Amino acid sequence: MGLLSMLGIGGKSESVKEFMDKGAVIIDVRTVGEYREGHIKGSKNIPLDTIFSKTAEIKKLNKPVIVCCRSGMRSGQAASILKNSGVEVMNGGGWESLEGRL
Repeated sequence: MGLLSMLGIGGKSESVKEFMDKGAVIIDVRTVGEYREGHIKGSKNIPLDTIFSKTAEIKKLNKPVIVCCRSGMRSGQAASILKNSGVEVMNGGGWESLEGRL
């Protein structure tokens, strides 16, 4: 497994559109301050440093999740945490890039 795959960036089996068609929730894992400076409309802000403690709450949504951040690194970490907790998740990468694909 390559570094990009481990981070949830490469080898996506489903596209953003397919996730959205299944009712995916977008979670932005940047800090509250970064999120306030701009974000995808309708996204939820759950900073990376709190994502592990929020996994049960996220699982209760019972929806696939697309995580994003500024560049894709933090969202890759969040995707790994959520995937290991049994959440259907994909790393959407940087929020501005993701917004362009929605």
